[in-house]
Amino acid sequence: MKLLTLAMAAAAAAATATPGERVKTGLDVLIESDYAQLQDRKVIVLTNPTGITRQMDLGVDVMFESGAVDLVGVMGPEHGFRGTAQAGGSEGSFEDPKTGLTVYDAYLANTTELMGFIEESGADTVLFDIQDVGARFYTCKFIFHPPDIWAMYDTMIAAAKTNATFTVIDRPNPITGLDAFGPVLNESFITSYVGRRPIAQAHGMTVGELASMFVGEGWVSEAADNSSLSLEVIKMENWRRSMTFEQTGLPWALPSPNMPTVDTAMLYPGTCMFEGTSISEGRGTTRPFELLGAPWGNESWALAMRDLDIPNTQYRFQCFTPTADDFQGNVSCGLQAYADPRSIKELETFDAPYVGVSLLYTARKLYTVDNSTGEAPTTGAFHWIYSGGSRSLYNIDVLVGSPLVREGIESGLTPDEIREAWTPRLDEFRERRKKYLLY
Repeated sequence: MKLLTLAMAAAAAAATATPGERVKTGLDVLIESDYAQLQDRKVIVLTNPTGITRQMDLGVDVMFESGAVDLVGVMGPEHGFRGTAQAGGSEGSFEDPKTGLTVYDAYLANTTELMGFIEESGADTVLFDIQDVGARFYTCKFIFHPPDIWAMYDTMIAAAKTNATFTVIDRPNPITGLDAFGPVLNESFITSYVGRRPIAQAHGMTVGELASMFVGEGWVSEAADNSSLSLEVIKMENWRRSMTFEQTGLPWALPSPNMPTVDTAMLYPGTCMFEGTSISEGRGTTRPFELLGAPWGNESWALAMRDLDIPNTQYRFQCFTPTADDFQGNVSCGLQAYADPRSIKELETFDAPYVGVSLLYTARKLYTVDNSTGEAPTTGAFHWIYSGGSRSLYNIDVLVGSPLVREGIESGLTPDEIREAWTPRLDEFRERRKKYLLY
C-alpha cells in the first residue's frame, strides 16, 4: 500500500506545474502582455465571477483599473456578471457601480438581442472569459437555461453578424482534457439550450478549443447566414491535458451556486441526468450532483452501486433535506457518490456519463412502482419526467441528446450495453476533436 501511495504521489508531482512554470490562464497571459491583443479595440466582455486572475481579482475590474483596455460594456450570463443570481436567474441590465460600465442582461438573450448589445456598446471585439466545467449541458436547470459554452456559441454568431472579432480567454477543462465520454448529441436535438451542436456529453476540450471547433466545422457561419467570424484564442501557458484542476495551482471560483467544488464537477456529466427523473439531484444541499435521493429512497441503492464495482468511485448511504428545489423541506434518502481518479491513467479513463447511467439503471430497478412514465406519482416512484405540451419530450432525452439512455434502460440493456451503443458516434467525435486541440 505504501509503494502504491508513493507511485501516485510521484505521478501527481510529475503532472503538476513547478513554481517556475506555473499554469497561466489566458487572462494571465493577456495581463502579462500589457493587453497587447486588445490594443486599439473597443471591447465588450462576456464573463461571470469565474473570470478571475490568479490573485482572485475579477478580470473586468483589473482591466478597467489598468486603463489599458477600452472597455465599452459587459454581458452577464445566467447567475449574472457578479454572480448574485441563483440558477435560472440573472442580475438584469444595470450600470455597474464599481466601473460605471453598462452591464447587459445576456441571460436567455437571442441572437438579435446579443447583436443589439454589441452594436449599442460600439464594440468591435467580444471578449469571452468564463470557466467551463467540461459538460455539454452545463449550466442548466433544466432545459431553458443556456449552458455557458452555448452562450459563447450564440454570442459568436452575433459577433459574426456584426463583424466583431471574438476573442476567447482560455482556461483549463477542470475534469479532463485527455478524452471525451458519453453520448453525442443527435442533430434532431440541436434546438435545445442544452445542446446546439453534436458534441459529446463530457467533451474533454477547453473553451478555446470548442470555439475553434464551432468555427472550423462551419457551425457558426451556417448559423450566421454565412457570415464569417474572426476568432482569436488567448492560450494558456504550461497547462497539460493530464493535469487535474488541483495540479494547476489555480483558484476554484464557483461557476454557479450549485458547482461548489471540483469533486462536484467530476460527477456532473453523469449525475446531472437525474434532472430528467423524479429523484432529486441534490440541489438545495451543500453537495449538489453528489447527493441523490428521494423521500422513498433507502440504503439499497448504495449497496447496488457498490456491487457494480465501477473503478474510481465510491458510494455511501445518505439522507438529506433540501432547502430548495425538489423535495424542499422533506427528508430524502439515497446516496452520496464519490469520484476518485488518482493517477493519470485513472483520470484518462474516468467516465462520468457511464457512472450516471449506472446510477439511473440501479435506481430504475429498485424504485419503480407500477410504471416509470411521466404519469407516475413523483412522491412514490422513480420515473422519467415528461415535458408534454408542444415539446412532447422526456427531459432525460434532451439532456442526453437522444432517447438512447432512457430507451436502453427501459428495454433492459445494462450500462455496459448502453455505453457500447453510444460508442460509434463518440469515436467519430473523438476523431473530429483531435484537429482542434491546442495543447
